[in-house]
Amino acid sequence: MRAVSGDLFERISYEVDARKEELIELLTKLIAFPTVSPPARNTNDVQEFIKGYLEELGFKTDKWDVYPGDPNVVGILPGEASGQYNSLIVNGHVDVAEVGDDKEWDSSPFAAHIKDSYIYGRGVADMKGGIAASLLAIKLLKELGITIKGDLQFQSVIGEEVGEAGTLACTERGYTADYAVIVDTSDLHIQGQGGVITGWITIQSKETYHDGLRRKMIHAGGGVKGASAIEKMMKIISGLQELERHWAVTKSYEGFAPGSNTINPAVIEGGRHAAFVADRCALWVTVHFYPNEDYEEIINEIEQHINAVAEADPWLRENPPQFTWGGKSMIVDRGEIFPSLEIDPEHPGIRLLAHSYEKLLGQKPTVGMSPTVTDAGWLGRAGIPTVIFGPGKLEDAHAVNEKVEIRQLLDFTKVLAAFIATWCNTRKEE
Repeated sequence: MRAVSGDLFERISYEVDARKEELIELLTKLIAFPTVSPPARNTNDVQEFIKGYLEELGFKTDKWDVYPGDPNVVGILPGEASGQYNSLIVNGHVDVAEVGDDKEWDSSPFAAHIKDSYIYGRGVADMKGGIAASLLAIKLLKELGITIKGDLQFQSVIGEEVGEAGTLACTERGYTADYAVIVDTSDLHIQGQGGVITGWITIQSKETYHDGLRRKMIHAGGGVKGASAIEKMMKIISGLQELERHWAVTKSYEGFAPGSNTINPAVIEGGRHAAFVADRCALWVTVHFYPNEDYEEIINEIEQHINAVAEADPWLRENPPQFTWGGKSMIVDRGEIFPSLEIDPEHPGIRLLAHSYEKLLGQKPTVGMSPTVTDAGWLGRAGIPTVIFGPGKLEDAHAVNEKVEIRQLLDFTKVLAAFIATWCNTRKEE
């Protein structure tokens, strides 16, 4: 093995700059795969491409369907002394956001093009730019003859745009490591994140009444102990707003604006026909919570509060709300979970990543919190120390004429290559 020498950073920096056109060509190939989600079920071809790329670099690969037509690919490059040296996961998702009306784009969303200092195309920022740069970083290390002693794992996953948790499927399959970098859109900031969970709150009447009986439900002496599920849902929404305001004044987390922990009543469905009093109403909510909170704790808080609201209402007491939380797909079961992720700035992984950044880019990185969510929380929840670190700005992700600065792609490639070479050649717990 060739040891990691003192001029590693200079060598990596020079080689990455020399391979600018190769990086652009690789990203252009990835963008040409129209892996839009929804509708999804369209990532097999790009995953075959990535699988082949990894195998050419000596990775042992595992490809399996998370959903038909949407497979994950995991590649493992075994280290020379896996038991003694740090292992690493590099993770990225291959699905991209919807395009909308492509007539609003200056050129085809799936034909990457360069203008000024940027490359344009759907997914260049979120997050095929991160995938392309990561693959090139690994290839560069191999061609420089810098081998690693700890295992390197590359996870190319599906479904992140619609909460289909391809990364969760990796953890369920048993994949783990000493550290993980999610190369998602972060503007080269090193980040953790808050969490998101969706849920359905449903009110179902035990009886169904014709519209003509409504007068007997709402006037004194009517004698019909019934109610509209839609109107009773108004009490539930009011209760959620009360809890949301309570959270806003009693909870906070550094790096988040006050009141970032929200409960959004996003969709409401109710009633069966204008000739009936509504006997059912369902509310779809989206809940944002802080990095130091777990979604199971959040579920309990909401249910306890809403059950108290229902207990104070005579009709809801007998027809209590029912709750369904999360899901593995916004497409299949209309639900999703993005666990939160706290980070420790003193963790050896963050310190080494920051060191690589500072040595190569000449400044200290920003360490903080992402205002959005990624798959990083699933790795953290599996007990893997994880950070988000990738090229691209959030304002460009999902946007018309999505773009990423080429210089930032190159800078990211340099930092990641140096980090892989040093982390995977550092003894465990050193």
